[in-house]
Amino acid sequence: MSDFAERIRATFRRGDSDGVVRLAEAEVARARAAGDPAGEVEALYALARVAARGGDLVESRRLASAALDVAVRSGDRRLEERPRHVLAAVTRMSGDLVTARGLYEASIALNEELGRPETVVSELHNLAFTELHLGDVARARELFARSREAVFARGYDAFVPYVCVAAAALADAEGDHARAARMLGLTDRAFAALGQVPDPDDAAELRRVTDASVAALGAGGYRVEYDAGTALDPLSLRGPAAP
Repeated sequence: MSDFAERIRATFRRGDSDGVVRLAEAEVARARAAGDPAGEVEALYALARVAARGGDLVESRRLASAALDVAVRSGDRRLEERPRHVLAAVTRMSGDLVTARGLYEASIALNEELGRPETVVSELHNLAFTELHLGDVARARELFARSREAVFARGYDAFVPYVCVAAAALADAEGDHARAARMLGLTDRAFAALGQVPDPDDAAELRRVTDASVAALGAGGYRVEYDAGTALDPLSLRGPAAP
């Protein structure tokens, strides 16, 4: 990964969307002038993520498609991976779950081809959400478990908060709103420990689970369970019995 990619992705994870836009717009201009497809793809990918975070899925799709066009023209398959990831996420967030499933499966296959096991784990997590919303809770649980076990076994520390997101979503799907609220508290603790905020698709999942938990428990009951979750350790989700 280039220095620019590391810098702009870290800026995005901190939640500094304005900073991302400034960096990305300058990089698009530089990369186009220099004939640097890798820089242009990274910058367009970053802009697509900011658009998704802001809820503009049409613009996010446009930017990700532009990034993919540059990547394909370059002939470097490695450059296709991030744009394809965003297109899958936007498709899922738009509600076209069947298409999103196929896009995530294709993304997993590409990352396996490229030898990127950590990204395979991330896309398994995303595919699990697609299956969850298609109504296949058992399949979602299986995929979340595969992702979670790899995160802890391989030391993918940056992905631990997303294991917590998955636990909250599964608790919600099973009607255990008290546990869902606790997992929301744990999720916020895990992100705060890294100084990060969730990716746009996971943030949307967290909002959905929060709304359901507050509706089921009431604001007071939700707060009690949420606060209890902030006292938990994310490592409590390690192991085959974890949700």
